Amino acid sequence: MHDPKLDTARLDALHPTQLTVGLREVDAKRQHWKSVGHRARYLGRHLVPVVAGPGGRYYLIDHHHLCRALLDEGVPQVGVTVVADLSALDRAEFWSFMEHRGWLHTYDANGKRRSAKHIPTHLADLKDDPYRSLAGAARLAGAFAKDSTPFSEFLWATHFRQRIKRHLVRDAFSDALEQAMSLARSLDSAHLPGWCGPHPR
Repeated sequence: MHDPKLDTARLDALHPTQLTVGLREVDAKRQHWKSVGHRARYLGRHLVPVVAGPGGRYYLIDHHHLCRALLDEGVPQVGVTVVADLSALDRAEFWSFMEHRGWLHTYDANGKRRSAKHIPTHLADLKDDPYRSLAGAARLAGAFAKDSTPFSEFLWATHFRQRIKRHLVRDAFSDALEQAMSLARSLDSAHLPGWCGPHPR
């Protein structure tokens, strides 16, 4: 471990630490990127955290949606903050360390836990989890607050997955979002990070 250092990395060389993204959220970030005026300044304000892993490859531990959006928009590289250097570890010990630090999210698009070997090696290969998009949209709409808990929006996605029907999320997203907003403010969601529903008297 060492103090964070700054570097740059090619987006197509960053290794994800999760299996999925919400492609609806990725598309929203792509549309936002199209409207950005001072792009170099924007990228300078959005350094992404990485861990140096075996072989010195950088493993992305946050901002997967932003990086996937930038990759899809043809942006070649981003600035990174290297928060840990684990390049001396072998692959098995590396994945074990990452899991115990909470730097992996090994759940697939159906909410099933998989092993680290199922994580894609490239951002372009991340699968779509529509419930992750639902969670992101609900947070932006004020259903819950942004929280520093690792993969907090995936926790909300799992919560919604168990309570909101998939066909609704797929075919009537605005209706699913309305349900998610109501559910997020209920006491059923009080255990989740960023919950901001009414507290009982």
